[in-house]
Amino acid sequence: MDFGVVLQTNPPASRTVQLSALAEAHGFSHVWTFDSHLLWEEPYVVHSAILNATKRITVGPFVTNPATRDWTVTASVFATLNEMYGNRTICGIGRGDSAVRVTNGKPVTMRELRESIHVIRELGNSRPVEYKGATLQFPWSRGSELDVWVAAYGPMALKLTGEVGDGFILQLADVDIAAWMIKVVRDAAEAAGRDPDSIAFCVAAPMYIGDDWEHMREQCRWFGGMVGNHVADIVSKYGTEGDVPQALTDYIAGRTGYDYNSHGKSDNDHVDFVPDEIVDRFCLLGTAEDHIAKLEQLRALGVTQFAGYLQHDNKEETMRVYGESVIPALSEHITAKS
Repeated sequence: MDFGVVLQTNPPASRTVQLSALAEAHGFSHVWTFDSHLLWEEPYVVHSAILNATKRITVGPFVTNPATRDWTVTASVFATLNEMYGNRTICGIGRGDSAVRVTNGKPVTMRELRESIHVIRELGNSRPVEYKGATLQFPWSRGSELDVWVAAYGPMALKLTGEVGDGFILQLADVDIAAWMIKVVRDAAEAAGRDPDSIAFCVAAPMYIGDDWEHMREQCRWFGGMVGNHVADIVSKYGTEGDVPQALTDYIAGRTGYDYNSHGKSDNDHVDFVPDEIVDRFCLLGTAEDHIAKLEQLRALGVTQFAGYLQHDNKEETMRVYGESVIPALSEHITAKS
């Protein structure tokens, strides 16, 4: 299992770069950042600084979208960074959430998402692609390599991910829900004639090492609110009686609104509806042993990467314990098993 960290590009950018270098030192393989250009600093500029300050970390957005950025520009960014720093970029993409909603926009359609994945991936891999009636290719790009991982929750998005994604990003760490979603993606891949084992499966959630459960929950309750936005969209489309697990839909019954200016912040004041049980199920909290136990369950489901959000007050200590205890424990288990 690989391990990543998920950061916000809050100023100063030097702090984000510092945390990224620390993540590399502690054995993390990926650094992901939010991509909402109004709420935070422009991520791709910061990505360049992260790559310059590290040697092996893979960097990408968590996640970008096809609505606020031209697809060819997005692909050019990745191909350029790969030329500058080696093939150390990755593209996480979804239909669009905070980046589009703060401008009163809407998520793109499934068709647009599918098309954008194809265009970005082909150009990002130095290949030609048909786009708006023209055949395009970066004449300066040679040997660029780019995987595109798709963030999804609902049945249609999960199906699309299995059909075209190099990886699946699931932004919650509930074991039962993860099992259902991973199965949907794998079944869709198999139905499309793809090898399900060729798809990377990334579970992402706040990770907090500590023993004060009340404090940890309050620091990570924002995550339930963020996930609630996506669940609300799913419920509005599919209702509460369908394929979507009831555990994913029940908790938003008390949801009354959401302020994107508090998006992804530990002091978010619009998440009172999120109960402790959901925080515990969606996040990784507690001692190193608690984290290892849950990660073992996720790994058994086929999860190939865990990406931990660090929007809380215990960033350095959490990464240190992961580097010294959690990551080695998962690595040793895999080595022993093999």
